[in-house]
Amino acid sequence: MSPVEKTALVVVDLQNDFCAGPTALARYAGDPARLNDVAANTALAVEQARARGIDVVFVRFAGDAVHQGSSWRRRDRVLGKRPKCLDGSWGAEFHTVSPLPGEAVFTKPACFDAFLAPGFEQHLAQRGVGRLAFAGLYTDVCVDSTARTAFQKGLHVTVLTDCTASLHLSDTDILRFMATVYGAHTTTHHLADEWAPPAEEEDTCRPHSAPASKTASV
Repeated sequence: MSPVEKTALVVVDLQNDFCAGPTALARYAGDPARLNDVAANTALAVEQARARGIDVVFVRFAGDAVHQGSSWRRRDRVLGKRPKCLDGSWGAEFHTVSPLPGEAVFTKPACFDAFLAPGFEQHLAQRGVGRLAFAGLYTDVCVDSTARTAFQKGLHVTVLTDCTASLHLSDTDILRFMATVYGAHTTTHHLADEWAPPAEEEDTCRPHSAPASKTASV
C-alpha cells in the first residue's frame, strides 16, 4: 500500500504590508474589502485545518535591503519600489491570524517562492506532506511561485480562491493558468472535505480540478 499523502495548509504572506494600511492600499488596485475578506476567510480555513488535524504552515516575507539580490535592488530602483515587510516592523507582522505554538513558520528573504525559505521543503518531507492547499497573498506572485515549484516537485496543488487575491493579473486568468499548467484544484475554504480531509481519509481523497471559470469568482 502506498503511504498516505498528508495535506498542509500553506498561509502565504498574510502580513500587514500586504493586507492593510497605506502600503497595501497603495499597491492593490482592487476593492480593499477584498483583502479584508481574504484575511477573514483564511482565518476560517486555518481554524478548519486545526480542527481536522491538518498541518498549518505559515510563510512570511522579509523585504529588507540586506536580503535583496542585485536584480531585486535594480528593479526597485528602476520602478521606484520601496522595501516591504521590514524586520521588526508593523508591516511584517501577521494579519488577522497568527501561528500557534508549535506551528511551523518559514521566512522568505526577499523572494517569492516558499521553497527558497530555509527549511520549508524539508519540513514538508519530514511530515509526509504530498498535498498543499494555498491561502494568502498574492495569487499571481508568491502563491503562484510556490505552487509552480510544488507541482514540479510532485506535490498536488489546491488554491482556496476566496482566501487569496491577485495583484497584477485578473483572478480568473491566474487561476485558469494554474489549473491548466499545474493541474491545480480550485475550491473555497468552506468546502473543507475537498481540501482538508481527515487524516484517515487522505489516501482515498483525490480531488479533481473544476474549470477555473466556475471557481474563480468568490
